[in-house]
Amino acid sequence: MTATVDVVLIGGGIMSATLGTLLKELQPDWSIVAFERLSDVAQESSNAWNNAGTGHAALCELNYMPRGEDGSLDPAKAVQINEQFQLSRQFWSTLVERGVLDAPETFINPTPHMTFVRGEEDVAYLKDRYEVLKQQPLFSGIEYSEDSRVINRWAPLLMQKRRKGEPFAATRVPAGTDVDFGALTRQLFDALQDRGVDVVTDTEVRSLKRQGDGTWLVNYRRTVGRTPGRVRARFVFVGAGGWALKLLQSSGIPEIKGYGVFPIGGQFLKTTDPAIVAQHQAKVYSKASVGAPPMSVPHLDTRVVDGESALLFGPFATFSPKFLKQGRITDIVAQVRPGNIGPMLKVALTNFDLIKYLVGELTKTHRRKVDSLRVFMPTAKDEDWTLIQAGQRAQVMKKDPEKGGVLQFGTEVVASADGTIAGLLGASPGASTAVAIMLNLLERCFPDRFAQWKPALKELVPSFGESLNSDPAAAQETLTETAEALALNA
Repeated sequence: MTATVDVVLIGGGIMSATLGTLLKELQPDWSIVAFERLSDVAQESSNAWNNAGTGHAALCELNYMPRGEDGSLDPAKAVQINEQFQLSRQFWSTLVERGVLDAPETFINPTPHMTFVRGEEDVAYLKDRYEVLKQQPLFSGIEYSEDSRVINRWAPLLMQKRRKGEPFAATRVPAGTDVDFGALTRQLFDALQDRGVDVVTDTEVRSLKRQGDGTWLVNYRRTVGRTPGRVRARFVFVGAGGWALKLLQSSGIPEIKGYGVFPIGGQFLKTTDPAIVAQHQAKVYSKASVGAPPMSVPHLDTRVVDGESALLFGPFATFSPKFLKQGRITDIVAQVRPGNIGPMLKVALTNFDLIKYLVGELTKTHRRKVDSLRVFMPTAKDEDWTLIQAGQRAQVMKKDPEKGGVLQFGTEVVASADGTIAGLLGASPGASTAVAIMLNLLERCFPDRFAQWKPALKELVPSFGESLNSDPAAAQETLTETAEALALNA
């Protein structure tokens, strides 16, 4: 007889870990099983070396605040992203206080967030952006300078041997963070196992079939020995990165019709040379190249992984037909359905800049990649930096009533009408905003329970349902309290 559980989580990343933790806090009596096809959790996009570890709060990322056609700058999207990251900070703070997570420095470290631009046009833009954002309570600590001496104090590697007479400017928010999402994910899953959640690794979910009683039959196969198995679930979450599309398609829910994904890989230049690492304590973002997706905005980052510091620069886009770093080369073809081929063809015909950008990236030599770094760090030497392969990002392609099909950058929850199954598609800023995404999912998929859950959710995430940016006092109080709880004032 096939066993029945309350919840099945597919994928061992930060999304499944976050949702599982929320559900165990809300419904400790529910039975939960998590499946991961690799030998351990946090091996794909949540792995520390497969992402930049930026606690995305729109402090330094320019793509959240583009200049409008009339020249204006609207902070709404930047504020929204920051609000979402504050929910994550509060949730993690609560879990540290409850002993669910280990000491904060094992997964999060204070790292200033900076933006650095060159050229008169970009300098003017950055100054205008600063003038708008400094009025927002959640951005109250932002600083701006065009003074090389000031920027040199903030990030010396940016200024050494920089050409004189070149217009440049930078902003800095000291309260930024570096997050080891791999460590965070592993700690959350360890705590879930301690509370009775069955975390099954080396197991690939093959298909999802709706049953007559409203449950889902989850068919899986062990990757070692190929032994098949099945379990019934009252609710299924598909947090399997690019493979989420494949599994949602197998479920047959009409809501997934018209969706496709376009995989984009990435590489980073990395150095662990102590003399170089010691001179840079920041995450420094700039403007993306023409045609580049927002996830490819160049940045020079401090990374702290397992207590060791390193610097990363990139990303450099790569292309693979796989939906996951350890996926299958047939993934990009296997996704094609009558309902999504039209939107995908439309995306292909209207994104020539992206194709041109990818071709240019694929032809770059190691020296040319270090040349890109030298725009940030003029003293960079080829031999000091090695290339590492980052994770795969599956960008959403979907129907659009006006354009026929669009390539969407960001994350999107796709859920069935009855709320018994949901999955997450897309990429950045996913990990940093996992808590906000999962709270939204709970409200959509469990409307009959959500009202009774709300008091417990407010204990976990005090500002849930409120706008911190609309209340300067509340914003400052929350920033101060979470900084203290997460040891970010050190």
